[in-house]
Amino acid sequence: MAKNNLYLDRYAWPNQLIETAPNKNLGLIIVIPCFNETNIINSLLSISYCDITESSVEVIVIINDAGNSNDIIKKQNQSTYEEAASWATQHSTSQLKFHIHYCSDLPKKHAGVGLARKIGMDEAVRRFELLDNHQNGIIVCFDADSRCERNYLTAIAAHFKNNTKTPACSIHFEHPTTGAYDQEIYDGIIKYELFLRYYIDALRFADFPYAYQTIGSSMAVRSAMYQKQGGMNKRKAGEDFYFLHKIIPLGNFSEITTTKVIPSPRPSDRVPFGTGRAINQWLESNDHVYNTYHPQTFIDLKVFINRINELYTIDENDIATFLIKSPKSIASFLESQDFNNNLIEIRKHCGNSLDAFRSRFFQWFNGFKILKFTHYSRDHFYAEIPVEEACGWLLKEHFGVFEPTADALEQLKMIRVLDKKGH
Repeated sequence: MAKNNLYLDRYAWPNQLIETAPNKNLGLIIVIPCFNETNIINSLLSISYCDITESSVEVIVIINDAGNSNDIIKKQNQSTYEEAASWATQHSTSQLKFHIHYCSDLPKKHAGVGLARKIGMDEAVRRFELLDNHQNGIIVCFDADSRCERNYLTAIAAHFKNNTKTPACSIHFEHPTTGAYDQEIYDGIIKYELFLRYYIDALRFADFPYAYQTIGSSMAVRSAMYQKQGGMNKRKAGEDFYFLHKIIPLGNFSEITTTKVIPSPRPSDRVPFGTGRAINQWLESNDHVYNTYHPQTFIDLKVFINRINELYTIDENDIATFLIKSPKSIASFLESQDFNNNLIEIRKHCGNSLDAFRSRFFQWFNGFKILKFTHYSRDHFYAEIPVEEACGWLLKEHFGVFEPTADALEQLKMIRVLDKKGH
């Protein structure tokens, strides 16, 4: 058993899954939630083909279902467990071990991808806590329908070794744009990935300091930071966004762009939003237009963010004037968020430091608040536009491409290259 640990004692999933002791040089654990999955072996094979790292690696697969899951799902999960467990026995090595666990009949209230990730990540903590160098353990999130490049493991290990202060990171991802699926699916995934990249890069255009991708299959975190932030949440969807946006504002968050994860483009109804659901909606739509937030939303946001320093010294009686001079979308949204009282409270705790003020301000005006603003702006000020039109603006105004293409696939190829150059 792991030594006494506050997180494990109070906040972790209570059941230990793995009885065998880890290698003394265990450095990285990959956690994969798996629900109603018919072909997880391809994902496991992708990891098994990776170049080995100096430290050993473990993969923890959490096959899961709820107490109220139907018999078809439970039968598939049982079949997946038997197949994956047999495969793991044959393919585990001293440097790369696969642990397959079937957590059935989870509580209906919490069962889902968030809880499955939590169970696996908590078990990773237990594994690392058995070691002397447990503070340096890296927990990586992957998905049961994703693949990765051959240098995936070595790139992650090198990134954390070379960036000793980074608590967590996102990992570059690229959905496949051709393959065995119908072309209609690839057309949809191209526009969905454009939507994902447009949103983050538009936030970077607006100078929002915490603009990073938060994709569950493409992120990693140090075990110590995972525990410090209370572990993974139990959300049935969006667990990745909420988890990382607790960590990103703490500073030194980073990106790995030297390798890539390849998520599946397939349609799915596993979660209420995300890639699978987006492709489902695309296939069901008649016009096949994928809309996204209007660029003016981010232009307004940029004006506001570039004036934030004024709020550090502004007289409380002048806050109303500040809002009047702000873009209407921003002023209206802030008024709906009790801005005056929140600003006063923020200023009470920043002393005589502008840096402290900015830090506290963006803890309030964080990724959650930004997402609320984009929705508010969409609903009250600026209607959505086709993602290709939005990305044409982005390529020109943010990336400086003089004559941006209007073709979605070409836009995606360009933005991927530009994104890999870093934040």
